[in-house]
Amino acid sequence: MMQFIETYNLTGIIIGFCTFLIIGLFHPIVIKCEYHFGVKCWWIFLLLAIVSLIGAWTIRQIFFSALCGIIAFASFWSIGELFEQRKRVEKGWFPKKINHS
Repeated sequence: MMQFIETYNLTGIIIGFCTFLIIGLFHPIVIKCEYHFGVKCWWIFLLLAIVSLIGAWTIRQIFFSALCGIIAFASFWSIGELFEQRKRVEKGWFPKKINHS
């Protein structure tokens, strides 16, 4: 598969498409995490970012190294978005979880 991608010079296009999918995936994850756990789950995104950075640094194959880098920085970005999402919830733009304990 990788040989096909490299032969037809599709690496950049596929990395771009994967970037689009990763960003699109992280957006609802941030919303759901803030809804269910609040901002206290920020450290999970940090851990994912650090592990992905290590992967990007150590993986030799450009395609997978790039995907790890994209996931790393999407995770870093998600930490800030988690706190921004809390503000959006406070403004009433998104629903607030009501605890029925």
